[in-house]
Formats: sequence, C-alpha cells, structure tokens
Amino acid sequence: MNVQNESLSEKYLGMPSDVGASTNKYLKDRIWKRVQGWMENCLSAGGKEVLIKAVAHAIPTYSMSCFKLPRGLCEHINGIVRSFWWGSKDGKRKPCWVAWDGMIRPKRWGGLGFRDIELFNLALLARQAWRILNESASLSARVLKAVYYPDRDFLDAEVGSSPSRVWRAIVEGKEVLTQGLIRRIGTGKTINI
Repeated sequence: MNVQNESLSEKYLGMPSDVGASTNKYLKDRIWKRVQGWMENCLSAGGKEVLIKAVAHAIPTYSMSCFKLPRGLCEHINGIVRSFWWGSKDGKRKPCWVAWDGMIRPKRWGGLGFRDIELFNLALLARQAWRILNESASLSARVLKAVYYPDRDFLDAEVGSSPSRVWRAIVEGKEVLTQGLIRRIGTGKTINI
C-alpha cells in the first residue's frame, strides 16, 4: 500500500512523498532524463527554448512552491539547462557566447527569458506567504498561525525552535515579500499614532 501511495504521489504531484535529500536526487534525475533524450535530436534554437521553458523549468515548480531548494541543486539545474542550450560536439562543450545573467533577462530587455531557478523558487515561496497574508481565514493559514505564531501577526512571525520544512520555506518567502510591501493608510482607523 505504501509503495502504491508513493507512486501515486510521484505521478500526480511530481515529487516523491518523502521530502528530503531524496527529493534533490529525484529532481536532478528527472530533469537530466528529459534533457538527455533531447540531446540526440537536432533542434533549432527556438525548439530548444520551448523545451527548456515548457519542460525543464516546469518539472521542479511544484517542489519549489512548497520547499526551499538548496542552492547547489538550483545551480545544478541551471547547469543542466545551460549545457543543453549551448550543446556539445564530440563530447566537448561548445563555447558559451553570452553570459547566463544575460540569458535569464526578459526578452524585452534583450535576454531569452530563461528562469534563474533559485530566484524563481523564492518568488513561489513569496507567493505562498502572500496567500497566508491575504487569506488568513483559510485552513492552512489558521493551522500555521496556531502552531507557529499564535500571539503575533504573520509579518512578525519567526522560524521558531523546531519548524517544519514547509514553515521554513514560507518564512523565507515572507522575508522576500516584506522587501516589496507597502502600507496603505486608507481611512486611518487601523493606524496607531
């Protein structure tokens, strides 16, 4: 029964049910397997771009929206995408003619619009924090409040002594979110002068 549940979670959620070091290997292997199959094919630059954006960037999205991926894993995924984009000839990498920082810029700023996996991970975690901030009556927000910050506001919440990986990730997202938050005064009833 447990094996069946694990295979269902991998099939529908896109990651193994036991979250931890095995997830890192799972994501690396899954992305590499997809990209390796493409390397034999002769694809145009447009075809490579579509495959990178539609498949290689989509595989870790569910995991990134729930957990903070380690920096090494993010760099490894970016490396797989870079090596696929630039290609190889006779087992040797072709030269990279443009810096990766230029490739991840949006197209309107002269880049190709590829994602930096680490920054995208933080953006997805900030979105989770935004949902908790705006939908404080949701079940997940109420459970997190009862466990991690029962006597505080969400923006004042801290990691705590024994947090789950999900809560750690949400706090990381909250820190990113607070960098761009502004306070609207409105009628002024909620402001303590």
